[in-house]
Amino acid sequence: MDDRNNTIAGWVLGGAAVALGLSIAGGMIFHGERPEKMGYAIEGVEEAGAGGGEAAEPIATRLAKADPAKGADVFKKCAACHTINQGGANGIGPNLYATLGEPVGQGKGGFAFSDALKSVGGNWDFDKMDAWLTSPRKFANGTKMTFAGLGNAQDRADLIAYLNQQGSNLPLPAAPAAGAAPAAKDGAVANVTDSAKGDTADIANQGTPASGAPSVDPAAKKDKALAVEPPAKK
Repeated sequence: MDDRNNTIAGWVLGGAAVALGLSIAGGMIFHGERPEKMGYAIEGVEEAGAGGGEAAEPIATRLAKADPAKGADVFKKCAACHTINQGGANGIGPNLYATLGEPVGQGKGGFAFSDALKSVGGNWDFDKMDAWLTSPRKFANGTKMTFAGLGNAQDRADLIAYLNQQGSNLPLPAAPAAGAAPAAKDGAVANVTDSAKGDTADIANQGTPASGAPSVDPAAKKDKALAVEPPAKK
């Protein structure tokens, strides 16, 4: 009887030791520490707060230093859905040959654009394309485009320069001169000049008596005022 009890106790202790060992090993392999950064990175999604909140340079400035060769590399992110060769077939997205300058949401061999994009109106220019590549959903709320957008402003300019070379060839806008003052509204400069002239004339005329009027010495005015006796008390 004692041998049987000892055997059972030995099996219980052995099982407990095995369970403890497996628990320790599992904890080392599948540790439960909270990761430093939650979630998974998704290509094309701009991280919240990226870029330090700084506003991007105007598209004309970025296009002036854009590199179409780099834009071709950026286009690889688009190649899964778009072709860009002349006469290329539509895929998940439309063929993009000669897109700049075309009406927004129209043409492209019968591609079925969303009503949201069709409602934008106008033609694809550099500003519209920059806004579209920044966030398709913000540009046309309800678009079928699932790409989240390009967060890097210069990458967008490089890509636009590359797209422009593929059958569009629109003239690039002139980059604003460094330190150039913003253009004044019509008549603003003239009004400021006339106002300054008037202020100068007023200053020059202060203290000058009108023609034929006797001049009065300010010191004399002060003395005269001091000489006036106060009224007698009743």
